[in-house]
Amino acid sequence: MTTGLNQKVVEFPQPREFDAIEVASRDEIANLQRNRLQWSLRHAYENVPHYRKAFDEKGVSPEDFRDLSDLAQFPFTTKQDLRANYPFGMFAVPRSDVVRVHGSSGTTGKPTVVGYTKKDIETWSDVMARSIWAGGGRPGMIVHVAYGYGLFTGGLGAHYGAERLGCTVVPVSGGMTERQVQLITDFKPDIIMVTPSYMLALLDQFRAAGIDPRESSLKIGFFGAEPWTNAMRHEIEQAAQMQAIDVYGLSEVIGPGVACECVETKDGLHIWEDHFYPEIIDPETGVPLPDGEVGELVFTSLTKEAMPVIRYRTRDLTRLLPGTARSMRRMEKVTGRSDDMMIARGVNIFPTQIEEQILRCDGLSAHYEIELLRENRMDELRIRVEAKPEHADDASRAAQADLLARHIKDMIGVTVAVTVATPGAVPRSVGKAARIVDRRKKE
Repeated sequence: MTTGLNQKVVEFPQPREFDAIEVASRDEIANLQRNRLQWSLRHAYENVPHYRKAFDEKGVSPEDFRDLSDLAQFPFTTKQDLRANYPFGMFAVPRSDVVRVHGSSGTTGKPTVVGYTKKDIETWSDVMARSIWAGGGRPGMIVHVAYGYGLFTGGLGAHYGAERLGCTVVPVSGGMTERQVQLITDFKPDIIMVTPSYMLALLDQFRAAGIDPRESSLKIGFFGAEPWTNAMRHEIEQAAQMQAIDVYGLSEVIGPGVACECVETKDGLHIWEDHFYPEIIDPETGVPLPDGEVGELVFTSLTKEAMPVIRYRTRDLTRLLPGTARSMRRMEKVTGRSDDMMIARGVNIFPTQIEEQILRCDGLSAHYEIELLRENRMDELRIRVEAKPEHADDASRAAQADLLARHIKDMIGVTVAVTVATPGAVPRSVGKAARIVDRRKKE
C-alpha cells in the first residue's frame, strides 16, 4: 500500500490477484501467442474475403506461419481497408452472431465499423477489468465514467470492465461539466475514467465552483483516447492529489483495455499480449523494428471472433520495452501519430511536443490550440494558449508568450507566433481534444 500522493491511499495489486499469464515466463507467453496467431490467421483467411484476397496477393497462407517472426510475411490492414469494406465486410462470423457494433465518428470519410460476438464482449470486459486492477482499482470502488457512450468504444468499454471487476459504475458520459463536478462531489467516486483534456476542464470547473479538487474523493484517474505527456500527468496529479494512469486502446483492435500502466511503476503501458500481438514498424518502409526502437505500432488480434485484425496499422508512434510490473512487454507513451504529424518549414512537429513546452511555463494552462497557415507561400505555426488565472494580466501574458516561443524555438527548432489568451478563452473539449486547425488545406 502507498499514498502515492498526499492523503489519497491507493492499494497496489497483489500477485495472487494477477491472471496467471500476466506473470508467466516469456517462453510461455510466446507459445500461447504462436498457437493463437495460427488460429487467428486461419480464421481471418477462411471467413473474411478481404483477407483471403490480401493473403493470396501477397503469396502467403496461414500454413506459412510457424514462428512469431513469420508474421512479417503477412499483409498490413489499414483504416482504408475497413472503410472499403463498410459496413460489415470485415466480419468473420454471420451478422446474426454479432451482438454489438461500434464505429468511429466518420469525420474524415466513411466510419470504421467493428463488431463483437458475445465472447468478444467478455474478452473486452476481462482485459478492461485487468487494466483497472493494474491501475489500482478494486472491487467495490465507485467509478465515474466520463468517456462518451454510443458508437465510441470508450464509455461502454470502461463501463463493462469496471462492472466485471466488481465496481459501482456511474455512467455519466461526456459533457454537462457542472453536473459532472456536482456528481463527483455528491457520489464520492474513487476512480474517474475520462480523456485527459476533459479532465483539465473538470479541474477548471471544480475551481470555478469554489471547490479544491485536491479535496475530492478521486484517488485514481484512467486517461486515454488521446496522446498526453508526463508533464500533463504531473499537472493533473498535483491539482487533484490522485494517481493518473495511462490506458490505451482503439476500436479497430477492441477498444480501451489493449494496454494499461501499472500503478506501482507507471513506466509504460503493459500490453495484454495474450490477446493482442504488437509489432513496431518503420512507418515509411513497413519493415519491423526491434524492441526499443521508435516506430509505428501494429497489432494483430489473437482471440477476436467477430472481426479479427491482421497487422493493423494504428499510426501511433511508440516503442516496445521489456516488462517490469508484469511479464508482458510495455509500450512507451504514444508520442504522436504518423498521420497527425505537422510539417512546418521542413520541421516535423507533434502536438505533444508543443504541449511539453507549454507545461514548462508556470504561467500557462494546458488548454491550447495549434493553427497552421500559409503566409506568402511559407508555412506559419500559431499557438493560442490560456494563461493561468494568477498570470492573466497583460504584462504576464506577454512575458509567457515570449517564454513559450523561445522554448519551442530552442527545443523543437521552429519559430512560432504565440498568443496567450485569458482564462476560459480556448474552447473546452468534452471528448478527444481537437488540437490542430490546419487552414492551409482551405487556401
